[in-house]
Amino acid sequence: MTAATFSSVEEAIGLARAAKAAEMPVIISFFVAKGGNLKGGETLEEAIATVDAATDSAPVYYMINCTHPTEFSPALTAGDWTSRLGGFMPNAVAMETLDLCKLGHLEDGDPVELGSQMAEIARRFPHINVWGGCCGTDGRHIGEITRQVGEVRREMASAWS
Repeated sequence: MTAATFSSVEEAIGLARAAKAAEMPVIISFFVAKGGNLKGGETLEEAIATVDAATDSAPVYYMINCTHPTEFSPALTAGDWTSRLGGFMPNAVAMETLDLCKLGHLEDGDPVELGSQMAEIARRFPHINVWGGCCGTDGRHIGEITRQVGEVRREMASAWS
């Protein structure tokens, strides 16, 4: 099961424990606010470490969703903890989620720019396998993410050969 848009470590721990008790694999996707922290102030690294410690690493992996790469990139600090990340599903624009909800229409940003931002993340984290979109994204965004992340993967594969 996948649980998306978690901004509370306690909620993530509760779900991970319930999934473990039910012998059900779980993926937890955090919402990371502008600046790279969860709403409670924890860094993404701290949140993952806390959930893993409280649940014996029950989640299969973690993702980030419902925020723009310019907002969550500061959370992607160097370290072994990043091996626990498995996917990114960004918003199309860098706006506070509540502000996006109040607009009454979708802001779709620049699909090519979003694809480029995700491709840069793919260079840093070649182990990531789940790429998608969240608020405001559509086929154009997913197409650019697919195209540009695919190019990075092909470049990296050529370099490793």
